[in-house]
Amino acid sequence: VPGFDPSLSMMTGITPINPMIPGMGLVPPPPPTDVPVVKEIIHCKSCTLFPPNPNLPPPSTRERPPGCKTVFVGGLPENATEDIIQEVFEQCGDITAIRKSKKNFCHIRFAEEFMVDKAIYLSGYRMRLGSSTDKKDSGRLHVDFAQARDDFYEWECKQRMLAREERHRRKLEEDRLRPPSPPAIMHYSEHEAALLAEKLKDDSKFSEAITVLLSWIERGEVNRRSANQFYSMVQSANSHVRRLMNEKAAHEQEMEQAKESFKNALTGILTQFEQIVAVFNASTRQKAWDHFSKAQRKNIDIWRKHSEELRNAHSEQLMGIRREEEMEMSDDDSSDNPSKKLRVDDSALAAQAYALKEENDSLRWQLDAYRNEVELLKQEKGQLFRAEESLTKDQQLQFLQQTMQGMQQVL
Repeated sequence: VPGFDPSLSMMTGITPINPMIPGMGLVPPPPPTDVPVVKEIIHCKSCTLFPPNPNLPPPSTRERPPGCKTVFVGGLPENATEDIIQEVFEQCGDITAIRKSKKNFCHIRFAEEFMVDKAIYLSGYRMRLGSSTDKKDSGRLHVDFAQARDDFYEWECKQRMLAREERHRRKLEEDRLRPPSPPAIMHYSEHEAALLAEKLKDDSKFSEAITVLLSWIERGEVNRRSANQFYSMVQSANSHVRRLMNEKAAHEQEMEQAKESFKNALTGILTQFEQIVAVFNASTRQKAWDHFSKAQRKNIDIWRKHSEELRNAHSEQLMGIRREEEMEMSDDDSSDNPSKKLRVDDSALAAQAYALKEENDSLRWQLDAYRNEVELLKQEKGQLFRAEESLTKDQQLQFLQQTMQGMQQVL
């Protein structure tokens, strides 16, 4: 709620309206803050107000009380009457009360708070009655905020009203966000028990009916007269156990079908990975490998390694699924279906053997490619460094042969 102060502190919580608004009085609008304020002479019927020196510091004021509508005006001329004060300050707004003292000061209460700021603007002006130069007909005005019990009481009433509105708004918001209350459970009677027995036999209303039955039993509605009715309702609840077991079996069957479809999809993906790897392996053979540039060979080698890693990861995932299926099988199932187990083992071994064969062929083709590169480098070198280059290439070839032998031993 705008303007609401929950702590009821000394701040009003209401942004004061600029008192120098054009069209709201004879007070001119203020210039920018970084420029000294140049006030103008204000002419009234009974008096004249002369502005203070703009080079002097602005007059000091006390801290603004909450809800302030009353100002203290000091430095009035001795001959100033209440009518003259009314004439000067009614330019700031509607005046509700003027309390004048005999000691050249008064208190003025306005109708609204923003009018006080317009009255503060007149602080520092020198007031002269008519054209007289007598000391009793002139005085320097000092306008300041004044503490009034009426202002504070109205401010407190306004704050309490805003607090009530805020509490009401919060309550409406909480009621809107609060979850709906559960439906009330009716009391036990023979008629309600007969209706509940029919609901227990209906699958769509079983959850609602079983809640009512539980509440009745916990309330202590079971006695000798109603024991037979409650027994029949409990028996109806027991008959739903078979339906729940059938639903569970149906869901388990759906889960098995989903697992089977997932495994088939993985198998199809693995087959496509094998085909892609076979394409890369065929590209690394000597027939096609020699026609590619070095950058193309590098990219093909990177793609091949990446595809092989993905192929191996999917193969391990598929093998893990198959191992889980084997672990789920009981000893009796495995003894009843030995052919199925052998078939799974054979397929796994075949997949591993095929992967090893592909890796061996890939290494052999890489070795052939390295040999071709060595031969080309030998032919390109000049006769001056031929002996040294041939020795270096023989060492490289020997190192490559040792590497190939090590790979073959690992395979």
